[in-house]
Amino acid sequence: MEKTAERETAKTSQRTRMIVMTAAFAALACVATMVVKVPSPTGGYMNLGDTVVLLSGYLLGPAWGALAGSIGPALADVLLGSPIYAPATLVIKAGMAALAAACYQVFGKGRGPLGLAACGVVGELPMVVGYWLYDALLMGSAAGAAAGIPSNLVQAAFGIAASTLLAAALGRSAYVRREFPRL
Repeated sequence: MEKTAERETAKTSQRTRMIVMTAAFAALACVATMVVKVPSPTGGYMNLGDTVVLLSGYLLGPAWGALAGSIGPALADVLLGSPIYAPATLVIKAGMAALAAACYQVFGKGRGPLGLAACGVVGELPMVVGYWLYDALLMGSAAGAAAGIPSNLVQAAFGIAASTLLAAALGRSAYVRREFPRL
């Protein structure tokens, strides 16, 4: 009976920890999306949010990372006055974090920065394609929406590079490896 209670307490403690970490990464993703905004020629903006979206996937895993990586940027869309993008952002960024995390767990772990970068590419694909399709829906023109692809590719490249460097640096810390064993 005592062992069962200990296991339940440990499970509850771990779940609480993951909820808190998810909320912290969601807040960080929101701030990273809002703080540095570089206007794109298509009317949107490039930001640092993708870095945190990918990191949340690597550190928290596919499910928790998807929650953190989607809630923060979607909230940023609302706070920055673009609520029409929030539903798309919620789905697209969740896909980004989940795909990058799953790729990393299956193929990238132990492969160093190249594994992280490759999984970042996999994770960024839904962002580029997703926003192109969503813009096409809003504009009624796939060709017109294609004008946003270059700036999304630049944002993707920066997100991949920055998250790869940060994850590789974090992975050198014994503390980070202990607290985030997925990395």
